[in-house]
Amino acid sequence: MENSARYIMIGGIVLFLVGGGVYLAAKFGIPLGRLPGDIRIEGENGSFYFPITTSILVSVVLTIVLNLLIRFLRK
Repeated sequence: MENSARYIMIGGIVLFLVGGGVYLAAKFGIPLGRLPGDIRIEGENGSFYFPITTSILVSVVLTIVLNLLIRFLRK
């Protein structure tokens, strides 16, 4: 039971940090979700939005940060 509680707390901290990062990105004017390459199709009856460039950018940044963090914690 302790392990599941620990995972839930870590998940909450991660969500808090991600939310803070998105908030700070909006405050500094970084257009996450509106980058060139993000697909947006709007029609009369609805719209479709696929943020492919934003997804790639977030993936690259998280990969670098997590690799640095893992490398730092192993020493």
